[in-house]
Amino acid sequence: MTPLDMTALDTALDALPQAYPGPGGVAGVVHEGKVIAARAWGYRNLNTGAAMTTATRLPICSISKQFTCGVLLDRFGAPEALDGRLGAFLPAFAGEMPRARDLCNNQSGLRDYWALTVTHGALAEQTFARGDALPLIARMKTGHFAPGTRYSYCNCNFRIVSELIEQETGRPLDDLYREVIWDPAGMETTVLTADTRHPEDGVVAYEGAPGVGYFPADNGIYWIGDAGISASLDDMLAYEAWIDATREDPASLYRRLSERQAFRDGTPAWYGFGLVHETIGGRHVTGHGGALRGIRANRLHVGDERLSVMVHFNHEGDAHAAARGLVKAALGVPTPAGRQAEAGWKGQWLCPETGLLTRIDPALDGALVKFTTGAARLTPGEDGALTGPGMEATRKGDTLSLKVAQDNIAVEMPPLPVVTAADGGEIAGRYHSAELEADLLIEARDGGVYGRFEGMLGRGRMERIHPAGPDVWVLVTRRSMDAPAPGEWTIRLERGADGAVSGLVLGCWLARGIQYARVG
Repeated sequence: MTPLDMTALDTALDALPQAYPGPGGVAGVVHEGKVIAARAWGYRNLNTGAAMTTATRLPICSISKQFTCGVLLDRFGAPEALDGRLGAFLPAFAGEMPRARDLCNNQSGLRDYWALTVTHGALAEQTFARGDALPLIARMKTGHFAPGTRYSYCNCNFRIVSELIEQETGRPLDDLYREVIWDPAGMETTVLTADTRHPEDGVVAYEGAPGVGYFPADNGIYWIGDAGISASLDDMLAYEAWIDATREDPASLYRRLSERQAFRDGTPAWYGFGLVHETIGGRHVTGHGGALRGIRANRLHVGDERLSVMVHFNHEGDAHAAARGLVKAALGVPTPAGRQAEAGWKGQWLCPETGLLTRIDPALDGALVKFTTGAARLTPGEDGALTGPGMEATRKGDTLSLKVAQDNIAVEMPPLPVVTAADGGEIAGRYHSAELEADLLIEARDGGVYGRFEGMLGRGRMERIHPAGPDVWVLVTRRSMDAPAPGEWTIRLERGADGAVSGLVLGCWLARGIQYARVG
């Protein structure tokens, strides 16, 4: 094992409040089964001045997924024990039914239900009750890829798994969490807080940024299985110590959770059983992040080094970058100097597989590639390619070749000419999706184009739509019920024999290929 650089680690921990400014946060480190650092700073409530402490319970959000999968493995041995039961949750599904393992590995091809709340007219601040989830999921008729062939983050995978666990065991999920993981790990105060309207310990989640200030996030969703657990830093560090204590047991729960999964073609997967597999300084790392509006969390475990870190903010700072920074500091992993990509990389392309707009913009230390919900930072190599964790971009003339290992995608994209002005009146009208049983209303007025989704959850707010390329437009969702928001939605127009717009195909990384027909 690598000797830890405690001076560098302490310096990195001390820098967190300034490097990731916001109302408050906690961070801790476990090495060889012992807590070697635990920090808390700022406030859990700015109005009352209540301090953030290592005992403050914060929503761990999607970090909950590994706990759900842990219960599944403990109670059923393997996901295959639940195969054949998914049809009850997807009664209208016409495609190939995913397996339970596909759900645990985010390989189901189902569209993410938090992204779909946008298309069903939900406002970011409205209540999404427990009873809203299954009817929304039951409307799904197709997936956006064949199960087991690709990766796409999908929260409803784990919502379905949690419902199956409760149905098959006849017990509430929080009882099982406690029996299988929380009690054995010594997570004494951890609870299930499925209703985000009622956080533990008076914690307030904050949106905003240093330049505009911070304001309470109005969260009203009910989530379980895909998220919902609230835990203190003390308890999360106890979890990491338990992982270390059971590391030599091949039957231990974390060993089973972290077993590398694969796609159906045999390609190793970067995600499985609620864990992301990544590398830092050539070392294999498992972990996961968590996000709600106003909350960011990340835990990382470097098994060969017996090192774990946990970072948690009650604001929207980059907890993953902070956690990686702590690992790098502790292990002495240098940060290579970046260099800007050549200006010729700037451009946009249309992905023929996903139907999504892809953009590349040179940056000070590489290039930003917008392909998923956020921009990936890639660096130029000697061979001219842009590379980063799990992604490589090369050019053949104007054609972009993009390989994304996490998604199991290797695709060539034709360039899309940039269009900055187009006739909004041509696309104005009402569009209906038989897939969703929901509408998209597009209006052109005062020189702008706007869209509003309407569906089972209400009438959404008007969002700006702008042209991107020939017959390609973009609608941007900056805020939604979950976090991060789906971001850019690519709109590809479809035309009839007379050349008039007859429909469109809508998609974002979390929910692709949704067909709409023009009805008015």
